[in-house]
Amino acid sequence: MMRRHRHSTRREPTIALINIVFLMLVFFMVAGTLSRPLDSDLRLVRTADLEGRAPPDTLVVHADGRMAYRGKDVASVKAFYAARPEEEREIVRVVPDEALPAVTLVNLARELRAAGASSVVIVTQRGLE
Repeated sequence: MMRRHRHSTRREPTIALINIVFLMLVFFMVAGTLSRPLDSDLRLVRTADLEGRAPPDTLVVHADGRMAYRGKDVASVKAFYAARPEEEREIVRVVPDEALPAVTLVNLARELRAAGASSVVIVTQRGLE
């Protein structure tokens, strides 16, 4: 009589896989909440196929032309630029509202360049994602 040879099946290390997936979930939950929240009534301009970074400190421009920096209203471009530290004056990031007229945005960029900014970066919806 021949004996049947039993094949031993090797179990997958599912506990280790579950731990890794859980750690990734926690990482993305924490990483998604690190950036400073923008004003809730602001609707961003949408663009596609642009590379971008999350805005560290930006000048927020609302549809009515009102400006805010770090949650506080800004009276003028000159006051905003003068209040910035020296190391942050070269590149200025602007987050415009979707309904802000393009003429207003272009004039704002010109004022920032005239104040001394070497580069004005417009942050859009795609750049924040």
